[in-house]
Amino acid sequence: MASTVFLPAILARLTDAKSVEGNGATVGDVVSDLATRYPALGPRLRDDAGQPYAFVTIYLNDEDIRFHGGFAAAVADGDEITVVPAIAGG
Repeated sequence: MASTVFLPAILARLTDAKSVEGNGATVGDVVSDLATRYPALGPRLRDDAGQPYAFVTIYLNDEDIRFHGGFAAAVADGDEITVVPAIAGG
């Protein structure tokens, strides 16, 4: 399934685009697809065990994937995935 993945500026520089197309039946599959095509992006989206980082929120059609199975959340053709990293400072 093809989906559009929207990236924040800090990650978009790794792909040279603010949005990229990803393929997969689940969010985890899409992340794996992107990690293959953009090797520097993979470690920013998932840990060494292949799990999502707690400080990176990923939305599937405006719904937080943590409440829909995490990386196992099903992706349909045309879905939108948005990546939002935590920002800290003071």
